[in-house]
Amino acid sequence: MKTIRYQIQDIDNVASQFSKDACDASVITFTGSLGAGKTTFVGALLKNWGVDSPVASPTFAYLNIYTLKDGRTAYHFDLYRLKNIQEFEMAGFFEYLYQANSVALIEWPEILEPVLTRSVCKVELKSVGSDERIMTYELKN
Repeated sequence: MKTIRYQIQDIDNVASQFSKDACDASVITFTGSLGAGKTTFVGALLKNWGVDSPVASPTFAYLNIYTLKDGRTAYHFDLYRLKNIQEFEMAGFFEYLYQANSVALIEWPEILEPVLTRSVCKVELKSVGSDERIMTYELKN
């Protein structure tokens, strides 16, 4: 397990460092309270991976899709509004998990934890004041 304490203005450097540690993960989950910086960190990570377009929270769409500079596809989920794993399945989202040449970035992943058993990096973000965050993460193969 690794912990990084950082200022918001250093988020791009932290995303670059994190990217090296989590490069083998097929799924990266993000937990933390509202306002902890999950979407902000995903945006910095996608920018590090070569996404030039703005990154928006998929809160109401549930899923945004991005093409990375290395040719992979990133599936950015926000599951805050889903009540259970059955709703995820009924939406057809299971087909996006563990696809070849892709990475799934999942905010509010709690309903999926029972099925995320391999190649997953679990990230927890905590807000410390208005401009400081603590990120703890662990890669599980």
